[in-house]
Amino acid sequence: MKRLLCIVGSMDVGGAETFLMKIYRKINKENYQMDFCVAKQDKNFYEDEIMSLGGKIYRIIPKYKNTLKNFHDIKKVVKENNYKYVLRISQHSLSALELLAAKLGGAKVLCFRSSNTSGGGGKISSLIHYLFRPILNKIAKIKIAPSTEAATYMFGKNIVKKGKYTLIKNGLDIEKFKYSKQKREEIRKKLNLTDKFVVGHVGRFSGQKNHKFLLEVFKEVLNKKNNSILLLIGKGELKDEIKEYARRLGIIDKIIFYGISDATNDLYCAMDYFVFPSLYEGMPNAILEAQTSGLQCLVSDNVTKECDVTELVTFKSLDESANEWSKVIVNDKEVDRMQYAVSMKDNGYDINDVIKKFEKTIFIEENNY
Repeated sequence: MKRLLCIVGSMDVGGAETFLMKIYRKINKENYQMDFCVAKQDKNFYEDEIMSLGGKIYRIIPKYKNTLKNFHDIKKVVKENNYKYVLRISQHSLSALELLAAKLGGAKVLCFRSSNTSGGGGKISSLIHYLFRPILNKIAKIKIAPSTEAATYMFGKNIVKKGKYTLIKNGLDIEKFKYSKQKREEIRKKLNLTDKFVVGHVGRFSGQKNHKFLLEVFKEVLNKKNNSILLLIGKGELKDEIKEYARRLGIIDKIIFYGISDATNDLYCAMDYFVFPSLYEGMPNAILEAQTSGLQCLVSDNVTKECDVTELVTFKSLDESANEWSKVIVNDKEVDRMQYAVSMKDNGYDINDVIKKFEKTIFIEENNY
C-alpha cells in the first residue's frame, strides 16, 4: 500500500481541507492511504472521520511559532514513518520549506497543490512569495492546481505556458449536491423559511470572504424584497465582528448564522440565490456545489472565471455599489434547478473522475524521481 502524507495547517472545514476529504473518502484504500500532518494542536473538525477511515494525524508546531522546530518535526515524521509520497497544500510559496523538510526526511515524490490566487498578505508577504517561487518550482516535482489562475499565481506564467502542472478540478459528489425539492421543503420548514426569499453564502468568516460587503448587499436586497433572509454557513475569527456590523446595519434579525455543517448539500436546496463577494479565490468549492444544486450565483470578478461551469454565475466588480449588486439578485430568473447536476458531471467535476486523475498524478512510481 502506498501512503501519502498531506501537510496542511489544519483539517477543519475549509477549501483545501474539503478537497482532501472528498478525495480521501472515496480513494481506493486497498491500494492507497492518506495521512495528515497538521499544525493545529487541538482537535480538528475532520479528525474523527480521518481516524475511522484508517488515517493518521501528526501534530507539529506551527511555522509562525518556531520555523526551525516546524521544519525538524516534518523531517522527523517523514523519516520515522518512511513516507515516500508527500503533498503540501498552501497559498504561499514559502511552504516550499515543508517540502524541503520532507525531502530531507527521505520523501521521493514531492507534490504541491496551489489553493488560491493570492496569499492574502501585504507587500512583504507578496515579495517573499515571489522570491520563494523558483525554489518551490525546483523542489516540487508534481505541481497541481484547481484552476489556471491558481497555477499561475503559485508556479508562474512560464510553468503554465509550458504545461508543467496538472489541473485537478475540485470534484464533488454530484448526486449528493443535486437539487431536491423534498430537501428544500424540509429545511425551509425547519428554519421557518417557507415564505422567505433566501440569500445564501458558504464561507469562513475571514477577510478574504468579504462578509461586510455581503451584509451591505443584503441590506439593499432587503429594501427591495422585505421577506428576504440571509443564510450564512461557516465559522471563523471574524464572526463576532460581522455580527456586530449586522447590528449596526439594523439587519441582525434577518440573518441566520448557521455555523458549520456537514449537510451543506441540503442547505443549498433551501436557498434561492447564492452570493460570493470574495477578494480572491483559487477555485471555490462553494460555487461549484451551488451550481450543482441549480443555484444562480453572483460572484466577485476577482474570482477565477473558470468557476462558471453552468452559466449560472454572474460576475460583478467589487467597485460597483452594494445597490447595483442587489439589483442582480432581486431580478433573478426562474431556472430548472434539476438539470445542472448533469452539466457539472459532463464538465468533469464528478469526484470519481477526479480521484482517478489524482491517483494517476500523485502515486507514480517513486523510482521515477
